[in-house]
Amino acid sequence: MAGLFSLIHRKFLQKVGDTMIFYDFEVFAYDWLVVLIDLNAKQETVIINDPDKLKGFYESHKETIWAGYNSRHYDQFILKGILCGFNPKKVNDWIILDDKPGYRFSSLFRNFPLINYDVMPNPPISLKALEAFMGHSIKETTVPFDIDRPLTEAELAETVKYCRHDVEETVEVWVRNIAEFNTTMFFVNHFHLGSNSIGKTKAQLAAEILGGNGKGKSFDDEFDFPILDCLRLKKYRFVADWYKNPVNHDYGKAQENITVAGVPHTFAWGGGHGAIPKYHAHGIFLVIDVTAYYPSLQKQFKIGYRVMDHPENFEFIHDSNIEFKRKGDKKARQPFKIMDNAISGQMKQPQSALYDPMSNNTICINGQLLLLDLVEHLEPYCKLVQNNTDGIIVQLADYDRDFEKIDDVVWEWEQRTGMKMDFDTFMGDIYQKDVNNYFLVDRETGAVKAKGAYVKKLSDLDYDLPIVNRAISEYFSHKTTPEETIMGCGDLRDFQKVVKVSSKYECALYSPVITMEKIRDEKGRSKNVKRFSGGEVQTDKTFRVFASTDRSKGGLFKVSGKVVKGRKKNPEKFGNTPEHCFIINDDVTNLPVPDELDRQYYIDLAWKRLKDYGVDREGGGDLSHATIQRICPDKRQTVS
Repeated sequence: MAGLFSLIHRKFLQKVGDTMIFYDFEVFAYDWLVVLIDLNAKQETVIINDPDKLKGFYESHKETIWAGYNSRHYDQFILKGILCGFNPKKVNDWIILDDKPGYRFSSLFRNFPLINYDVMPNPPISLKALEAFMGHSIKETTVPFDIDRPLTEAELAETVKYCRHDVEETVEVWVRNIAEFNTTMFFVNHFHLGSNSIGKTKAQLAAEILGGNGKGKSFDDEFDFPILDCLRLKKYRFVADWYKNPVNHDYGKAQENITVAGVPHTFAWGGGHGAIPKYHAHGIFLVIDVTAYYPSLQKQFKIGYRVMDHPENFEFIHDSNIEFKRKGDKKARQPFKIMDNAISGQMKQPQSALYDPMSNNTICINGQLLLLDLVEHLEPYCKLVQNNTDGIIVQLADYDRDFEKIDDVVWEWEQRTGMKMDFDTFMGDIYQKDVNNYFLVDRETGAVKAKGAYVKKLSDLDYDLPIVNRAISEYFSHKTTPEETIMGCGDLRDFQKVVKVSSKYECALYSPVITMEKIRDEKGRSKNVKRFSGGEVQTDKTFRVFASTDRSKGGLFKVSGKVVKGRKKNPEKFGNTPEHCFIINDDVTNLPVPDELDRQYYIDLAWKRLKDYGVDREGGGDLSHATIQRICPDKRQTVS
């Protein structure tokens, strides 16, 4: 705890200015408790079944920012319920079991205002999953939350320990995602918003800043979007005509298998894209991206302004984003970039104050058509590699001959549309799985541009199978084989696969015995079916899974409990997990790799993913245990 206070206070709290309270409630049928950590005072407070003490703490800190994980939807209403004198279990069940918004439980909640900041990222992910990514303990409490009696002293002590752990982990997540908090605070302060705005999502904050007035409005012009006058399509004009045809005004329809510049494309209502699948080539490549494309379209053609009382605030945010990008000031740009990207997507959300589906269609359809326009005009001078949402990648046969022509085409397109382009040149290799998964490397400078789950840069809050990502990136960058990368790694955390039992399933089952049984179906035909028996039922919900060389160990499965044709539905193996595995839900930071880890599993997985990019496996084969010991003897340590 002291180390946590020291880290947070030294690195971050001085940037916040005011103190912050991090908190988490645990609620049972006959008991409740809360752990509160005051970062500024470096003090922890634990309150158990004591409403008066909680009320005193609230009164002393009600002008303070309270931060929790999913506190926007849960913890703040448990707090307010106790302050109002309600049974917190009833508030808990209203939210959890009845799936109702907490604020609707009672209008009395308004008597206890709270400056609540929710640390949960968007899109949401469970705190336990983030703890797993960070390598921390993800063990659940052994005290069941549906226990129908008062907790014993020992159970209360364990619950406090569990709750304290979650609060500390919430602080860790806040630290690692501090840019999101800083963005909120920047705009709340810049636009002089009330303190209650600190608790809003980025979308809600954007709507407030822009004076959104679209919520609750009924629009009857959803498909009456204009095709912009600056569009100059000839060869591919039929793509634009398709969108204007009322027969196609159905979001389930799309134009598929359309060949553009020799590349298969799909044009749908959410966007258009095309790419050469499983493509690897060496040569000269240009990455041509439109700068902040959708927000730039929105400003240039005043799209969506009808649901904004303050469009000048949108223009300020967008212009600042572009200005700091041009200056290369990433730190100053960050809040503007986050907010700029949060705006246009709200136009298709009926619950948003910026709801305006016609304007959203105007941006999406014209965005893809203008890029198609650019591709049509560039087609004579280069080879299209991919076209996607806000940019294209092309390959040049001769840089000296073709670049000036391409530059002229792009300049003319910029003048006509009002958009601005960013150019990146790569003289090297491209590896492309599909439009959303590629890796470009410049062999002269070492510069890399990568996109997609297999090659993205991972962080402490997104650390799933990192050794496989690293093996693929190292192969693309340096021709280092997966064998070399994976055999050279000694950190067990780098091999983790994180999975979670969702609410659709009852529990997880580890290492069941799976047999095949021959039966006859209702028509008398013989068939083989899987039968599951034994295995260890897991009380945890989140797991850190590793491949095992011990073939007596089985896999990890999720159990639904559903009955199909009179029999319980078979458990389902968690996706992308090995047939033979071991599980470590304790802290694995700085834990060495044990003998049991099946490195060959990760090598095979890396080669399998490389094949998706069109890369064939180069020699090699299964590595024996003796070979593993010879290559990396210092990594052969055992985890108890």
